[in-house]
Formats: sequence, C-alpha cells, structure tokens
Amino acid sequence: MVAFGQSASMDIPNQSGTGIALFVVGALLFVPGLTLGDELLSYGTLVVAAMLLTVGTYLFGTSGSDRPV
Repeated sequence: MVAFGQSASMDIPNQSGTGIALFVVGALLFVPGLTLGDELLSYGTLVVAAMLLTVGTYLFGTSGSDRPV
C-alpha cells in the first residue's frame, strides 16, 4: 500500500525524465508536420520535432552513470 504523498511509480532521474518527455513531444510533433502539406509551418514543425527528438535522445542516453551507448 502506498502512503499519502508517496508515488508508486519507478524512480526516474530528472535528466532521464526530461529526455523522455522531449522525445514524446518531438514524436507527437511529427504528426501535424507530416500532414500539413507544403507549407512553411510544416517545415518549421518538422525542424522543431527533430531537434526535440535529438535533445531528448541525448539526455536520456547520457543520464546513466555508465558509458552512453
């Protein structure tokens, strides 16, 4: 049983959690970027999505104490 104020989820470090969040947001931004067509907004959305995926992957990959893969 979990007491009030305690979490039953896994313990995720801040850097790893931030990386996962950026990865998910970046992946979700690809959907409107690919469906908008040939507009400047779609290209901008795809660039932002790619940057968020890159930074999220880097943060998640380097969050451990071991050598990054």
